[in-house]
Amino acid sequence: MVLMTMIARASDGLPLAASLQEDEQVNSGRNLLEYQNQAKMLFKKLTVNSPNRCSIETGPYLFHYVIDNEACYLVLCERGFSKKSAFTFLEEMSAEFNSQYGRRVAQVSRPYSFIEFDTYIQKLRRQYSDQRGRRHMHQLREDLNDVQRIMMDNIDDVLQRGAALSDLETKASGLSMMSKKYHKDAQYLNMRSTYAKIAAGAVVGLVFLVYFFVF
Repeated sequence: MVLMTMIARASDGLPLAASLQEDEQVNSGRNLLEYQNQAKMLFKKLTVNSPNRCSIETGPYLFHYVIDNEACYLVLCERGFSKKSAFTFLEEMSAEFNSQYGRRVAQVSRPYSFIEFDTYIQKLRRQYSDQRGRRHMHQLREDLNDVQRIMMDNIDDVLQRGAALSDLETKASGLSMMSKKYHKDAQYLNMRSTYAKIAAGAVVGLVFLVYFFVF
């Protein structure tokens, strides 16, 4: 989010325009007017050797500025506001300012000679706020779609696992039935073996009896 916007003459730091609500408070508890004073001091320190565009940390926020022709354009932004968006904002603002006041920048002597430019700055700020809101809503929709896809994938996995479990249950039932059959067969074989042993013992006993009575 763009919290503050200022435009100054690059040669001497004279403020040309600004967009600031003095009653707007920032999270650090400091009034934005303090950041405006920081921006004014920054303008004074700019020289011909200063970079044409730069980002500077200030507490929990960032200053971004662009020097274009005879003016310096600066914004104070939250850290969540991307640098790309900040510099695009500055480029759009500088193009509009140059088209309206570019030829008069070197001639003015009093501060904030183009304060009416605040109307355009406010409009541009709202535009970027709306775009950020739309991007946020778009991201939320994408996140929701991802969640739905994950949920659908998960339910498919569950159903597939359910099918596999059904197959396993069928196989397990078959194995159980086969196990019972083998158990019955084993019992039957054991019984037959027992009967065979008894019959063999009886035959041997009968042979001994016959032998005993005959001889």
